[in-house]
Amino acid sequence: MREQPYEKLKFYQVICEIRKMVYSLTEKFDRSNLRLVSQMKDAARSAKQNIREGYRRGSLGHMINGIRISQGSLEELSGDMEDCAEDKLITENEYKKFEELYQSAMYLSSRYIQTMSKSENKEKWKTMGKE
Repeated sequence: MREQPYEKLKFYQVICEIRKMVYSLTEKFDRSNLRLVSQMKDAARSAKQNIREGYRRGSLGHMINGIRISQGSLEELSGDMEDCAEDKLITENEYKKFEELYQSAMYLSSRYIQTMSKSENKEKWKTMGKE
């Protein structure tokens, strides 16, 4: 399958790494945390999939909206990870690694929105079939 343009975006790659990390970390949680695990996996998945959906809808406006929704999912996940660290469900190092990835994804995605929102860049945005 051909690589999509959004897959080259560093923040998308970081979000993919976050999703994998969440799936791996939550595997060791006990059954009493099933709801938390489900919510964390859903938020991590949503962060990734909203970028894909925004791109697929075919306009820069939809892409930016998808990124903003993705940022909201990351924020929700960040709160859950903070709680997990506080409750000793994850180690301090695991939390620090997540926090680094989270900060990177938020910063890079915000910069992308700022850059692409400038009028001179709006015409540079490419979607399927327009390349």
